[in-house]
Amino acid sequence: MSVIDIPGDPRRLGQRHVRTATFERFNQGGLDPDVRVFGPGASPSQDLEPEYIAVSADSKTAFVVLQENNALARVDLDSAAVTDVVSLGFKDHATPGHGLDPSDRDGGVRIANWPVRGLYQPDTIVAFETGGVEYLATADEGDTRSYSAFRETVRVADLKLDPEVFPDASELQRPDRLGRLWVSAVSGDEDGDGRHEALYASGGRGFSIRDTAGRLVFDSGDGLERMIAAALPEGFNANNNDNDSFDARSDDRGPEPEAISIGRIGDRIYAFVGLERVGGIAVYDVTEPAAAKPVGYWTTRNFTGDPVIGTSGDLGPECLIFIPADRSPNGEDLIVSANEISGTVTIAAVRAR
Repeated sequence: MSVIDIPGDPRRLGQRHVRTATFERFNQGGLDPDVRVFGPGASPSQDLEPEYIAVSADSKTAFVVLQENNALARVDLDSAAVTDVVSLGFKDHATPGHGLDPSDRDGGVRIANWPVRGLYQPDTIVAFETGGVEYLATADEGDTRSYSAFRETVRVADLKLDPEVFPDASELQRPDRLGRLWVSAVSGDEDGDGRHEALYASGGRGFSIRDTAGRLVFDSGDGLERMIAAALPEGFNANNNDNDSFDARSDDRGPEPEAISIGRIGDRIYAFVGLERVGGIAVYDVTEPAAAKPVGYWTTRNFTGDPVIGTSGDLGPECLIFIPADRSPNGEDLIVSANEISGTVTIAAVRAR
């Protein structure tokens, strides 16, 4: 990570100083053992992969998401040094309220509890304060590695499952159950015998809130998938470049939350979560982070249009920015969405009801 000091005097911009925060010290040990380091033959400093950065309110600490590694790094900005790297753990999809729809071949919306662990693997991270305490909010998109010498994922149907852990393996591996779900081939074989004792899917299919040490405070569970099922029953878990793709992403990260922004409206604080695949923005009241509540969902996507010629509305929100009313050109609170697939930028007024 590069820490760039920019002088306040614009005449001195050519004197910028760049320092680099590296992970090299973890090559000698000291890394949280639950942090995923899995590139073939890779050391921690080669494998740890920064994705997105948030900065503390006092500008002293950067919080860096290491997406594929399912981890969070803390960087001291005064010394440009990584102080620690912690695992973000996993979501237990067998727990009530944390289900998922794992199949694109089950004929409908089938959100239920399954013996699957979701790796949070956030994309966007933002820092915010409420009640005098600083928190981190993340869009838990998920991501995997695939290149010529290595492919991380495999469908559950193609795995050997430990019969003691999964006595009903043949039933679970049916295509209308877990068989179609993409999971990690490198995580889950816990004793190295070639049989998986656990199933790790990429992404949390939601957003979460953590304290600044990375400890989980709130997880939206299966709330986003249920929100989409209610709002867009014919577009549930659709892809972002095909309007005839109902349920197509259920086997691979679902709605895929990509972007997140935080905004204060009146005395309430809201999280705006952009969904990369099905599109649109989910809104949660996060004023009390441990008891965050869904507020609603908004989208401009038109499932009767054509994504190729640009008549399907905004597709693939990649980045969200909240502009408070006191900094807005029209005096209203605004949310700005940059949409990767449609190539559009949308500005919408946000009004609390």
